[in-house]
Amino acid sequence: MVVVVVALLAGIGGGFYAGTYRRMAAKKAAKDFWFAAKYAQITAIDRQSPCELELDTNDNRFLLLVYELNKETGQTEQVPVRGLYSRPVQFGDDIKFEDIKITPIGSEEIASTNEEKTIVFQPNGTAQSTVIQIGDGKNHYTVSICAATGKATMHFGTAKEVKGGTIDLDEEL
Repeated sequence: MVVVVVALLAGIGGGFYAGTYRRMAAKKAAKDFWFAAKYAQITAIDRQSPCELELDTNDNRFLLLVYELNKETGQTEQVPVRGLYSRPVQFGDDIKFEDIKITPIGSEEIASTNEEKTIVFQPNGTAQSTVIQIGDGKNHYTVSICAATGKATMHFGTAKEVKGGTIDLDEEL
């Protein structure tokens, strides 16, 4: 009887651990993306040059890119940001981009397809209005980027629960 009770408790504990692990993995992936968006905004302002957050939905990874002058050729080239995000950040544990909505610059229409996407952060602190859902099919986190301020926020839940698009800064709350 004791062995049955111990086995039952172990089974319940193992299931709880697996669910918690998957939720924490999804949250970590969303936080990594959120930090990258914040870093992209700071980098664009600091360098006074656009910074791009490139999403690769096929491989479920993202990369920060900036424009630099190649002294040998005299041409401006897109290169990865040095330091923290010098290599693509790969999601693990079945985590993927589940929903992507990026407003093209100068447009109110939101684009949503599953291919390589780019979010542009401008030197004045603004960015493209974006809503990105990251998850594993059960656990969902959404990162939204406000166009007017370039501020990235992270929410628990699906992209449907997060309002995207432009905002009216003169609107009373």
